[in-house]
Amino acid sequence: MILYVVRHGETKYNKSGIYNGRIDEDISDNGIMQAEKLREEMYNVLYDKVYCSPMIRAKHTCDIINVKGIKPIYDDRLIERTLGKMDGHDIVQNGFSLYDFYNYYYKSDDPMFEDFPTLFKRVHNFLDEIIKENDSDSNILIVAHGGILRAIYFYFNTIPSDGNLASVYPKSANCELIKYEINK
Repeated sequence: MILYVVRHGETKYNKSGIYNGRIDEDISDNGIMQAEKLREEMYNVLYDKVYCSPMIRAKHTCDIINVKGIKPIYDDRLIERTLGKMDGHDIVQNGFSLYDFYNYYYKSDDPMFEDFPTLFKRVHNFLDEIIKENDSDSNILIVAHGGILRAIYFYFNTIPSDGNLASVYPKSANCELIKYEINK
């Protein structure tokens, strides 16, 4: 089984350095160009099923890159991480540490902030399910968000002992195609 994973095209908030977890914005003109560039590469990618976040930026990206026209399966477990009061803000300018933001063990006092263990649990549950439900020769395309791509990476790799996820897996690029091979 092969998983192809793509982060949505750039948004205006991405460009501005603003964290937009659950803010449901569309991709920018540049994000459209990124997706169109990836679309050319997708003609050479074999996939037979598509899963996508139901958020606008992921759906729009999926519509552009899904050259085979396969009907996407939208799954809420692929929605970006909830950032609580940090949503819509430049977190560094608002006095928040990026080390904490990208630390697996960090616990916020904001009840709306989704920590990494919670995020990883829902994404890993999704991955367990699709691996179980699909054949070993399946090729699956997943279109989602940066936080989801980080959770997928750590499905296959070990979390650092200090919890610093950014030290091992830097922020994924918009419309970057990542491939994981799974032996069933």
